[in-house]
Amino acid sequence: MMPYVDAFVPAFGLLALGALLKRRLLPDDAVWAGIERLIFWVLLPALLVAAIGSVRLGELPVLGMMAAIWTALAIGTAASLLIARGFRQPHGAMTSVLMGGIRFNNLIGFAVAGALFGAPGVALGAVATGLIVPFVQFVTNTAFAAGGGRRFQPWAVLRQILLNPLMLACLVGFAVAWAGGLPPGIKPLLESLGRASVALGLLAVGAALSVSAMADRVALQLITSALKLIVMPGLTLLLCLWLGLEPLSTAMAVLFMALPTAATSYVMARAMGGDAPLMAAITSTEHLFAMVSLPLWLLLVKRLTGLG
Repeated sequence: MMPYVDAFVPAFGLLALGALLKRRLLPDDAVWAGIERLIFWVLLPALLVAAIGSVRLGELPVLGMMAAIWTALAIGTAASLLIARGFRQPHGAMTSVLMGGIRFNNLIGFAVAGALFGAPGVALGAVATGLIVPFVQFVTNTAFAAGGGRRFQPWAVLRQILLNPLMLACLVGFAVAWAGGLPPGIKPLLESLGRASVALGLLAVGAALSVSAMADRVALQLITSALKLIVMPGLTLLLCLWLGLEPLSTAMAVLFMALPTAATSYVMARAMGGDAPLMAAITSTEHLFAMVSLPLWLLLVKRLTGLG
């Protein structure tokens, strides 16, 4: 149990510290906006390139992880749309429910994976991220572009997806892995930047959370949170077991699919015509519940797979 305490207390402690810093020491929104841009455009892409680029693709069950993750994401996408329709939500709120159902805060995932499983866990977490990001970017950008009275422009959507820095980092990482890895000097540089992304990222996420927002459409929040934190990882676990994935790959697939939605979902909702208040509420609720659900999922995976 002690390794789980050492893994989860720092991760969620940084979230709490970020919330405290935002309210006491660094209340200026511009400070946090600058930190978020640094993480999104530099630090997190460096982490992805370094982690994915260091794996030996031929030795990893990439296709098995892809089958499990993409199948669960497809079901989660359909379920999110049905939830929004069942609650008679307009298009803007539908996009927020969708992002709450399938987007993920990979910074928590990397913090936990590194603490519990070291470099192999981070590498497989990066592979999981590399599989989740393209699917999620395609679905969410298409959802925003396909409604709200705007004309659907497929090339504009494709351009937005391909220019996303996380998408580019995943593509570069897989290309580097296929080519044999990063050259000397570059790898430790990117790893140093990547380590900075986890701590700064969790502080920024904590600063963006809002307890007061959780009073908005509580039933819709709870159902969306149940989809993201219970149904999605449960489907992923069942698929991984059915496909016969080895324990660590199963653990990383489940962990990254069990993560709460990304805090940047609120920024995306505000910028692209989504329901920003609902997105803030869903984001805060999912992070609160994830403090309980994430350790339980990893304990269940350990019990079912014999993971050491």
